[in-house]
Amino acid sequence: MRFNLDKAMGIHETALYVRAKRSAILSSNLANSDTPNFKARDLDFRQVLQNAEARSSGGSIRTTNAKHIQPGGYSAGSAELLYRQPFQASIDGNTVDAQIEKAKFAENSMQYQSSLSFLSGKIKALTSAIKGE
Repeated sequence: MRFNLDKAMGIHETALYVRAKRSAILSSNLANSDTPNFKARDLDFRQVLQNAEARSSGGSIRTTNAKHIQPGGYSAGSAELLYRQPFQASIDGNTVDAQIEKAKFAENSMQYQSSLSFLSGKIKALTSAIKGE
């Protein structure tokens, strides 16, 4: 019987990668909170993960545009970045609200740790199965 490591890890590997990518985006938002005309960006984590899950399920994917993600692999780097809508417009055109970005960053960090814990648990279970414990 063949062992597929990708199936054993499940979606947790992709979730960890997407969370790391989102962390970089949120930290960029925070770093540019005083930059005039900077627009806050974010990923729709749920949509990105659904796309990755659909891709890994083996369903047939048909692309209708050259800019679509091509079958055969998924990269969170190719995920569409969305603009965050500000609650209150800034005079200089900046849409970063530091409090919201800090909250999103903290939430993403906790979810990253959760994904890391799930992945660690999977690895421990596989190690235990290999050793026969």
